[in-house]
Amino acid sequence: MKINIRKGDTVEVIAGNYKGEKGQVQAVVRKKNRSNQYDPNEVYVVVAGVNLIKKHQRRTGNVRTQVGIIEREGPIHVSNVKLVDSED
Repeated sequence: MKINIRKGDTVEVIAGNYKGEKGQVQAVVRKKNRSNQYDPNEVYVVVAGVNLIKKHQRRTGNVRTQVGIIEREGPIHVSNVKLVDSED
């Protein structure tokens, strides 16, 4: 499976709760298998404004971290998005 989605591309979600939404790819995440090689079936993309997750963060010691409820984008499997032509 050749990956032709890169950072900065515009994609549309074709499956899941965010079906039909478009956004720009912020990151491509490739996972490794046990033999420390990249697995072609474990490729995820992070799309701006899609698959929002909430993380409840509390203060930890004297470290200055963001506290409260943090909302950010989660990864989506590359098979659930399709590349949108820039001509549209």
